[in-house]
Amino acid sequence: MTESLVDAASRWVAECYPWNSYHLLESLVWLDRVAPESREAVRLATLTHDMERAFPGPDSPVMRGLGDTEYNAAHSARSARIVGSWLREHGADSVLISDVEALIRAHEDGGWPDANAVQAADSLSFLDTNIDLFLGFVTSGKHTARDVRRKFEYMYDRIQLPDAKALARPLLEEALARLNRLDQEAKT
Repeated sequence: MTESLVDAASRWVAECYPWNSYHLLESLVWLDRVAPESREAVRLATLTHDMERAFPGPDSPVMRGLGDTEYNAAHSARSARIVGSWLREHGADSVLISDVEALIRAHEDGGWPDANAVQAADSLSFLDTNIDLFLGFVTSGKHTARDVRRKFEYMYDRIQLPDAKALARPLLEEALARLNRLDQEAKT
């Protein structure tokens, strides 16, 4: 039996992006919860949407702040190129590759039902798995509590699927409560 592309991509994510693969792997878990009948392209895009971060290089986008829309566009485009190349190497057909690339390019903003599902899964996984990372940014001084609060709220606000937004609400509330506690501790 041959390995499915989703299984191969899961292995690729885990092997090449160990410092934050959990976010990508959990994105797929969240997608299966909010859009269980998703096509292979949606599943692959959800699973690999941040893979450019696993391959730093001279063309890696530079973030100028947590709300940097130019960075988001460059990050999405670079991830799409890297994932498209990986899919070609694994024998995916050109229609699937184009579909996955388009979904990855849209993963920050959504814009159509499948892209909105990828975006929602990304946001849910972020609010589920990346809170400690961002609280650490506050503690280390890399980002302010205000900027991290905006990032948490942005990741919630951008969700366009009502059911996903309802699932994200308690995750956001917990993230903000933890951030508020951290901010209060820093002020005492």
